[in-house]
Amino acid sequence: MTMTATPVRTDLYPTRGVGEVTTPRQDPVVWSAPDAPGPIAPADLGAFERDGFLAIEQLIGPAEVARYGAELERLIGDPAVRADERSIIEPSSQEVRSVFEIHRLSEVFAELVRDERVVGRARQILGSDVYVHQTRINVKPGFGASGFYWHSDFETWHAEDGLPNMRTVSVSIALTENHDTNGGLMIMPGSHRTFLGCAGETPRDNYKKSLQMQDAGTPSDEALTSLADRHGIKLFTGKAGSATWFDCNCMHGSGDNITPFPRSNVFIVFNSVENAAVEPFAAPVPRPEFIGARDFTPVR
Repeated sequence: MTMTATPVRTDLYPTRGVGEVTTPRQDPVVWSAPDAPGPIAPADLGAFERDGFLAIEQLIGPAEVARYGAELERLIGDPAVRADERSIIEPSSQEVRSVFEIHRLSEVFAELVRDERVVGRARQILGSDVYVHQTRINVKPGFGASGFYWHSDFETWHAEDGLPNMRTVSVSIALTENHDTNGGLMIMPGSHRTFLGCAGETPRDNYKKSLQMQDAGTPSDEALTSLADRHGIKLFTGKAGSATWFDCNCMHGSGDNITPFPRSNVFIVFNSVENAAVEPFAAPVPRPEFIGARDFTPVR
C-alpha cells in the first residue's frame, strides 16, 4: 500500500505563537502595473504603495450620503437586525456597534459595493477581479462609544479566516463628518511593510469576544511604541462622503468618541479572487461566513 504524504502548507506570516514575531512583507502592495487603467491616478497609486493608504475628499456626494445614512439608521433600528448574530452590541450602552454582511442585508449597500468608484479602485490596487471578504457598518454615537484598539486586519484575517497573502484592501466611507475629536481612524504610515505576528493562541469562537473588545491578535505596548516611533501616526478627518482606502496590513485603530458628534462609516473589504481563503493559519476553525466570506464570486 502506497502512503501519500500530506503536503506541508507554507505560512508566510506566522502569528499567535509563544511570542511576537516580526516578518518583512513578502507580497506586493500594489499588484497592478503603475500605468494600469483605473480610477486611481499613477501618483496616488504610488502614494498608496508608499504609505499604505489613500484618502479621497469626496467619494460619494451629499445625496448619496443621505441615502446610505438613512439605510444605516433603518438597519440599526430594525429589531430583527439587532437580534441577528451579524449585529454586534456595545457592551456598555447596549447600542448597536456594528452590523456585518450589509451587502446581503441591504440592496442599497449591495449597490455601493458594485459601484465602479468603489470596486474599480479595489481591482486596480489588487490587480485582479475581487470578491467581498467582509462588509459592515460601524456606528459610533456620541458620549461614550468605544474605539477599536491598534491592530492589523491581515493578522486576524490570516490567523482566523485563512487569507494566505496580503492581497486585500479596505475602504472606509464616512457617513458623518470625521472630526479630530470624535474617534476617527488612525494609521501608522508605512507600517504595512512589516507583519507583526502576535503572541498567544486563538480561543475557539474568539470572534464573539474580539468583535466587542480585541484580545487575541493584539500587539504589545512595546511593539506598538516601536512602530509609532518609526512611522508616526496619521489621523483621518473629513466631511461625510470622504473615504480612506488602506492596505490590509496597516497598523490602525480608533479612539473612543466622548464628543456629542456621532461618527458612522461603511466598511468594505475586497480580496483578490487569486487569494481565496483556505483553512485558518492560527485558529481551530474559520470564523462565520458573515465575518470572513467563503463565497469567492467576483463582484460584477
